[in-house]
Amino acid sequence: MNASLRVRRPSPALVLSAIALFFAIGGSAFAVGRHTAVAQPRCTDGAVKGFATVVGDPRAGIQNMPSSYSSSRRLFSARFDCAHAQVQVRRVGDAFQIRFNGIVGHAAVVSGVGNNPQPMTVSALPDGSFRVAPVHATDPHFELGPEHQFVIVVF
Repeated sequence: MNASLRVRRPSPALVLSAIALFFAIGGSAFAVGRHTAVAQPRCTDGAVKGFATVVGDPRAGIQNMPSSYSSSRRLFSARFDCAHAQVQVRRVGDAFQIRFNGIVGHAAVVSGVGNNPQPMTVSALPDGSFRVAPVHATDPHFELGPEHQFVIVVF
């Protein structure tokens, strides 16, 4: 019975792996602690200056969005402008124009969202707004529908 209670010495491999794990976790925690203590300046080059998830009015659908700029909360599921200005969107034909008032974005990316996300394109316009269009909008049988919801991120 004494033999079963005997404590075995850890192998050198176990000791070495425990030391490596300690330094890996400690180093990561140290690095995260140092970088989260300093907030990223808002509206600087390289920062996310704005984003919006455009879903359209739930009662009318994205295909019935107004042709004049609107900042109605019903048109967005989320939005952000680093200058705390309004984000506005409008429909122009089979495309959308979105502007982030108070910021000048140099680049943007867009992605379709929802149950059946569609591929979308984005291009900057001279007035500082962005044009977002479904890829298949040039097809003569194309119809804008609820599957053309999108998210845009401006840098």
